[in-house]
Amino acid sequence: MNPTSRPSLGPFASIAELGLALRSGETTCLAILDDYLARIDHLDGEIRAWVVVDRAGAREQAVRLDDSLATGEDHGPLHGIPIAIKDIIDVAGLPTGCGSARWAARLAGSDADVVVRLRQAGAVIMGKTVTTPYAWVDPPRTRNPWNLERTPGGSSSGSAAAVAAGMCAGAIGSQTGGSIIRPASFCGVAGLKPTRGAISTRGVFPLARSLDHVGPIARSVVDLAAIFHAIEPSGLPLANSLANRPPRIGRLGGYFDRRLDPNARPAINHALAALSEAGATVIDHEGPLDFDAVMLDHRRVMAHEAAELHSDWLAQYPDDYPPRIRSLILEGQSIANDEYRRSRDTIETAAGIVHQALSLGRYDALITPATTGPAPDPSTTGDPAFNSPFSFTGNPCVSFPVGLAPDGPPLALQLIGARDRDLELLECARWCEQAIHVRGLWRTAPPPMAAKTPETSRRRRS
Repeated sequence: MNPTSRPSLGPFASIAELGLALRSGETTCLAILDDYLARIDHLDGEIRAWVVVDRAGAREQAVRLDDSLATGEDHGPLHGIPIAIKDIIDVAGLPTGCGSARWAARLAGSDADVVVRLRQAGAVIMGKTVTTPYAWVDPPRTRNPWNLERTPGGSSSGSAAAVAAGMCAGAIGSQTGGSIIRPASFCGVAGLKPTRGAISTRGVFPLARSLDHVGPIARSVVDLAAIFHAIEPSGLPLANSLANRPPRIGRLGGYFDRRLDPNARPAINHALAALSEAGATVIDHEGPLDFDAVMLDHRRVMAHEAAELHSDWLAQYPDDYPPRIRSLILEGQSIANDEYRRSRDTIETAAGIVHQALSLGRYDALITPATTGPAPDPSTTGDPAFNSPFSFTGNPCVSFPVGLAPDGPPLALQLIGARDRDLELLECARWCEQAIHVRGLWRTAPPPMAAKTPETSRRRRS
């Protein structure tokens, strides 16, 4: 077949589809990048996902990667794949503004570890995406591609919105409370918060050092796995532990049932029923963990550590701190050291209870709604109540969209795995995502805002 006769891949092609097209000669790294850049030009004036787009630098990377591929040097699944980086993560030569006007021109001298690994894997680093100020909950300028009058979530606001709108193939975010899972859910894409410590945070501006995580946002769980495999240090392949059987899943109720928006309940219940119909064993699990208490301990640790980092800067530059990050810092200043230590000491106890539920062979994962409801209005970034407990315990979490709320916004499920078993969790999530897709509960059509853009066509090799 003549490669030029094949249809356009389109902006929502998977990472695997892009890789196949590259290696078959249908397209080039530069052509893929230029299509994403064209969508940024068309859409970002309204969505506002990007802080800086490194057009020249990204095109230079793409040309080098095309040359490498032509000479037989293939870096793997991310070779030539355009990736966005949250603006609390250092990219050499680009500013790390952290959502702050004061630091918007401060250039990073070197790449963060996660960016180093992406470059080694052949990814094209496109630029920096919007974060809420200092990665807390003051509303960002970014808008949700599904509905411009709703929040994209935070703090990885631009990363989730850029992926959802087809302005990049994947993105890197961070989470201290719910800052990967929540915006991914609100924007109708997939998110992975890895086990705490699985991905290096060197070169990532902290909010609370003992709670911060780095992880990917992508179109699908399969794409999450491709990015995670590139940025985690073990280099192990997916486990394929579920290749011959459906998963066993423990549904967490109680706290999660009480706080779930009634408008979200039908779609969530329908998705859980679909997993059961596909063959998964979904069992109600009422463990002994007091999630309300965990949320209080998480808040104390986060506020205290944020105050340790930011108090001097807040005193020196009060105009640089919008109301909600200011309030968190002041709250942290009032938390005594012994009270902070008591809350820190509960982390392993809480993690042990989650571990016990997952280590007895009863469940492959636990499951909850990914958020308390659909994306709210832009005065807030949404409630992290379903995410923060697992940022506290350090368990890996994967979210993927499963349907729409009655008024239109996406909804998602969250799977929680055992610590250091991220690959097995991704395998479980991949099975569940496929079951949802087969039953037609979620289709990967673009959100309404992104669908308005004219079609772009991939340039192909002659």
